[in-house]
Amino acid sequence: MITVGWRYDPVKDKMVQVQKVLGYAETKREAYRLLEEYWQNPYDLNNRQTFAEVFTLWSEEKYPTISDSNIKGYNASYRVCEDLYDKPFRDIRLADLQAVVNTCGKNYPTLKKLKNLFNQLYKYALMHELCNKNYAEYVSIEQFKDKNPDKRDANPFTREEIEALWNLSDNPHYQIILMLIYNGCRISELLDLKKENVNLEEQYFEVVSSKTDNGIRRVPIADKVLPFYKAWYETSQCEYLLQNAHQRHFDYSNYYECYFQPLMEQLGMEHRPHDTRHTCVSMLTEAGVEPTVIKKIVGHSGAMNLTERVYTHLRTETLLEAINKI
Repeated sequence: MITVGWRYDPVKDKMVQVQKVLGYAETKREAYRLLEEYWQNPYDLNNRQTFAEVFTLWSEEKYPTISDSNIKGYNASYRVCEDLYDKPFRDIRLADLQAVVNTCGKNYPTLKKLKNLFNQLYKYALMHELCNKNYAEYVSIEQFKDKNPDKRDANPFTREEIEALWNLSDNPHYQIILMLIYNGCRISELLDLKKENVNLEEQYFEVVSSKTDNGIRRVPIADKVLPFYKAWYETSQCEYLLQNAHQRHFDYSNYYECYFQPLMEQLGMEHRPHDTRHTCVSMLTEAGVEPTVIKKIVGHSGAMNLTERVYTHLRTETLLEAINKI
């Protein structure tokens, strides 16, 4: 506690301290450290926003400036911080942040995003004097670098499985799976695709927002799935090519839980949406398509040699010819 003033106590007939709680500590050493930090940089003790409140304030300022995919990533990271929601941000310590990392069960790439969220929140809190130290910079995730509980080997669709999907392609939601297999996109790229970025006449669409620079690209629409794009385009009553039953944007969880997973169970298949991407790459490779062309179609961010980096402006006709080989 710290003294914030004095008052007269008629019972004791003397002036007594008026105190406020600075915070709580498990040891006397930690309590003295809190006092020392406060007196080095005093702050308004009435600023007691919780972790959830700071996240809300930060997101209201941040989200209008970033892409939908980045927003989804931050929201996913925030969901694993439930133990911190009601805790005053100023009282959060390294042990609290590290406990979230250690117990959430997420893989290393996801933990990197979580640590990034912590850093973003602390940057905001420091700027607005809601705390006086960035504990996020001390959070350790390196011990999880080789531990990936969500990691699975690539599991491309077999030719027989693809044929089974074609036999059910009158169903628009089976069509989406085939569209993914024959374009090599990340599922988020197709769900976020707006009609204004689709050119049915010249058979391509443009990915205008991606997590990598190579992901910003022109993707060819294979002849065999072109009718699916046309059907979705004509029935869509919103700005997106694909839409849910309410004619609204498909978010990933809605698509995966309500459509993709039930369809896989119906066919007795075990796949994730990302397996469609592996399938496209495998089929293109088997068809003898040049590696540079494959990378341009699927937007791979892997290492390119000098020739590949220079040879970046492939014509749409070249990409379309390649995708039509599978």
